[in-house]
Amino acid sequence: MGCIILNHVEKRYGKDKLSAVQDFNLEIKDGEFLVMVGPSGCGKSTTLRMIAGLENISSGEIYIGDRLVNHLPSKDRDIAMVFQNYALYPNMNVYENIAFGLRMRKLPKHEIDMAVKKAARTLEIENFLERKPRQLSGGQRQRVALGRAIVRNPQVFLMDEPLSNLDAKLRVQMRTEIIKLHKQLGVTTVYVTHDQVEAMTMGNRIVVMKDGIVQQVDTPQRIYSSPKNMFVAGFMGAPPINLVEGKLLEVSRGALEFHTRKYSLAIPDSQSKKLIDKRKAGRSVMLGIRSEHVHLDPAMRETNPHSQIPGIHKLSEFMGADLYLYAEIGASQLMTVRSNIDQGSRENEKVIVTLDMRKALFFDLDTGENLLHDDDRMEG
Repeated sequence: MGCIILNHVEKRYGKDKLSAVQDFNLEIKDGEFLVMVGPSGCGKSTTLRMIAGLENISSGEIYIGDRLVNHLPSKDRDIAMVFQNYALYPNMNVYENIAFGLRMRKLPKHEIDMAVKKAARTLEIENFLERKPRQLSGGQRQRVALGRAIVRNPQVFLMDEPLSNLDAKLRVQMRTEIIKLHKQLGVTTVYVTHDQVEAMTMGNRIVVMKDGIVQQVDTPQRIYSSPKNMFVAGFMGAPPINLVEGKLLEVSRGALEFHTRKYSLAIPDSQSKKLIDKRKAGRSVMLGIRSEHVHLDPAMRETNPHSQIPGIHKLSEFMGADLYLYAEIGASQLMTVRSNIDQGSRENEKVIVTLDMRKALFFDLDTGENLLHDDDRMEG
């Protein structure tokens, strides 16, 4: 079984015992592809290295399968690791690099040959077995590193930013290859990245980290549509979520509106009820809304004044299938709109910005908590 369990795992450094990872608790299911994501220094690579046995843990327990591995050396944990820098031996050819670990285990020559050639076929590098790493492209080198991990037939693959040295086009290709490989092999995989697009497209579940603390564990869909807090909402998703500060006012019994100095927006009944139940009426909050739930109307038609804001179209970005528009709705406050059609407005023209308030999120200004988050469904 390739399941991994982390119980209250912590990593502290130095005399001051500064925490790099705090109270990390997680069960990774057998065969799961789990992605850990967060900004640089958030503790994701440290956590991966603790699972691998490359970093000692300060406290807590780590299980791989049914074994407590706290004090097991890396070589005895039945894991294979793929690094950012490939870690290939420059004096060995591709065949020798892939076979190296098996030779160290003194497997019979014919078994090594079969395993290397099978991995090479799987990764479509059969024609490069006699080449040295310097004769390969970045993508080919990464395939060799993956091949070296595959032939070990481990319980767990650990991947630490394996695509960060590749160009954008090759990253997309290798992302697809790794997903395909995981489906084919079914090996439990823990994948670390700072790239939220990689996280969203690759993981069965995502762990979002900040400052050594797990912020949310959930599916990509739930992370995107129901972030636990303002950090997760802002970090996950491209372009970033729109955020506007304002106040929740109860305009009639059970009905709330979101007010700023310049405009007010009606909040649907179901959301109003949750916010009132949490005693947030009269409180300042941050409204968050994704760019695909915002629309521009250059004709200035006020079809629903309670979900519309006057603005000025300041900038457009053509992104191929999508068009990003930026509307100024207040002093230095831009609202991002994502569309797949030309809205017909020009820069510096007045527009009406319409928000789908059914999709709006509201965050506590002090804690960053998503006030509409459904805790019962999170963190499977």
